Amino acid sequence: MARISFPEAGLGEHADWMLARPEMAAGMAAFSTAVYGTSTLAKREREVARYTIALINDCKVCRAARARDAEAAHIDETFYTEIPAWRTSPALSDRERLAAEFAQLFATDHLAMDDGFWGRLRAFYRDDEIADLTMSCGAWLGMGRAMAVIGVRAPDEQLLV
Repeated sequence: MARISFPEAGLGEHADWMLARPEMAAGMAAFSTAVYGTSTLAKREREVARYTIALINDCKVCRAARARDAEAAHIDETFYTEIPAWRTSPALSDRERLAAEFAQLFATDHLAMDDGFWGRLRAFYRDDEIADLTMSCGAWLGMGRAMAVIGVRAPDEQLLV
């Protein structure tokens, strides 16, 4: 049960709670639309970073969400079970492991992103891709953490992102 009261608008608790402040909800929705609608990252890279942050935040909504058109991107439930072991998982590519590492550091210890890390990241990602990953991680960390703090439940129907 959510920790605050809010009007039920029929969108699901994951969206309805934001309507307690509709002016702010509009900005959050626009940011989310930009992240999911304009990202140029490969879907597996995006999802490994997103789900890494979902696990860190322990956001029920984020943990339950799955990639839209997952089959075309070679994403199945086994993929999600590999993400907690991103450091050693043979199921993930070098770029995917770096996306997970970036997400983990972004969410837990951004000051540990030293020159060595940036060198490894730049060996696989262009600057525009790093900007994409950075803004996406910012959205996931902020929105996921907000939903976890509020205590929002995952919707009954699976969200596709």
